[in-house]
Amino acid sequence: MTALFEPDPGPLPGGARGLRRPRRLRPGDRVAVVCPGSPVDPGRLHAGCAVLSDLGLEVVLGAHVLDRQESGYLAGTDRGRARDLEDAWCDPAIAAIVCARGGYGAARVLDLLSWEAMAAAEPKVLLGASDVTALHAAFAARLGVVTLFGPMPATAGFGAAAGKAPDPGTLAQLRATLFAPEDAVELASPDVHALVAGRARGVTTGGTLSLVAGSIGCPESSPATGAIALFEDIGEQPYRIDRLLTQLLRSGWFAGVAGVVTGTWTDCGPVERVEAVLRDRLSPLGVPVLAGLSFGHGPRQLTVPLGVEADLDADAGTLTLTAAALR
Repeated sequence: MTALFEPDPGPLPGGARGLRRPRRLRPGDRVAVVCPGSPVDPGRLHAGCAVLSDLGLEVVLGAHVLDRQESGYLAGTDRGRARDLEDAWCDPAIAAIVCARGGYGAARVLDLLSWEAMAAAEPKVLLGASDVTALHAAFAARLGVVTLFGPMPATAGFGAAAGKAPDPGTLAQLRATLFAPEDAVELASPDVHALVAGRARGVTTGGTLSLVAGSIGCPESSPATGAIALFEDIGEQPYRIDRLLTQLLRSGWFAGVAGVVTGTWTDCGPVERVEAVLRDRLSPLGVPVLAGLSFGHGPRQLTVPLGVEADLDADAGTLTLTAAALR
């Protein structure tokens, strides 16, 4: 099936058409590591921060980054996690915010942030994945800024979870995205393939599927009209992926979507079963669908900018940004 689709020129998710690009990083820049969701292992965090330092960055830790709430699944109180995030964003000495890990809890801080104060600050890089999907959507909708869906210091992307060195490809592409973003405009992986052939152009949006579906009905959620939707997840069996996609379809989130790109499906069952679900649920949209791009929870993690215009060529297996993600 070849998709013949012209993106709807109407409004894009979160007002994405006019998103501001943060400036690129330079050696010596100060970056803040915060933990908006679940608690981190101190050893893994230390190892990941050493990788950031090796990139030539000065790392500072949020005041509450090592906190742990009694529940065991939150990195301290909601107010403490929100304070770290807001303080770092509003501090002109900080060039980027790097989330230590995902887990759960980022959505709980959204109503505790002073969006007015944050909107008055100069935009900066926000890097994170998984549960950080909630922040990506909110920063697009409320601050109008491009963000980066990518590896985090206390996770497998930095080698921390496996006790190994970071994957060289992951680190090289992250470095290029942060310091020389014009060298990281084409996103491709060895095992990409088209589930639905075709080409499309749109603004990138999405992240972890369960987080996108879980935000339906919230102020930050808006339809993916004219967008390239990107999805991945971890620990969701095929029937649950079906349920999440069905929720998005029935809610109208896919209305006018230009194309879809899927990443890794870690611990989600046999990939052929997952892709059968993707094909069944997404083919009726009549838009290009590219599967197997290496972003998500796997050991090889591309850094994918959200809120930038991109060309999707499912036949060639590429997603190409029309401009660098950072200025």
